[in-house]
Amino acid sequence: MFAPQNYLDLAHCPHSQIFDGLECVWDALPRIAPYLKERIQPANHAIIEGVAHIGPCVYLGEGTIVEAGATIKGPAWIGTNCRIRTGAYIRENVILGNGVTAGNSCEFKNCLVCDNAEIPHFNYVGDSLLGYKAHLGAGVILSNVRLDRENVVVHLPDGTFMETGLRKFGAVLGDLAEIGCNSVLSPGSIIGRRSIVYPCTSWSGILLENKIAKVRTQVSISSRRS
Repeated sequence: MFAPQNYLDLAHCPHSQIFDGLECVWDALPRIAPYLKERIQPANHAIIEGVAHIGPCVYLGEGTIVEAGATIKGPAWIGTNCRIRTGAYIRENVILGNGVTAGNSCEFKNCLVCDNAEIPHFNYVGDSLLGYKAHLGAGVILSNVRLDRENVVVHLPDGTFMETGLRKFGAVLGDLAEIGCNSVLSPGSIIGRRSIVYPCTSWSGILLENKIAKVRTQVSISSRRS
């Protein structure tokens, strides 16, 4: 059920060997740091617009544009034709595929983002995996730590849960998943391919592929008193 290929098109997944032999897609998260430590060869083939901070252990692919005011702390491996916008904060152990948008005031940490994903405005992506053309609306938060600081579990549709062994685990978003503005995904959330989470949703657990999670709120209108 949780095999990487059930959520991610590995042909559009940078450094897909990270997923070799895994039964559960989230087990790739602790592999990111050692993978980068072993294989990254820092280089800058990008266009830097103005002044941006780029750490010593960063690879930037051709055609990528880094706008003034962005911070890439690293280790980080960023593919070709990405757009790293002003105010983006790319921390430790981040892999971005080709054509990825990392937007204004977005923070990334220990994550892998597949090709053409869009994380454009005021987002937090910590300890998470985002599929091909996944999209986060403005203000979406992928929460990665439980309030009680215990290990993250994945809540299954039958009401049981599965241990992950991870203290930090945000979310897995399958290919073409859409998360609406100002939604919060609780630690251990799994969103299937082509599924949609409506804006302002607090989501926890598994949303199967091709599903829509809606929150309906009732608006009451009354007249103002003088």
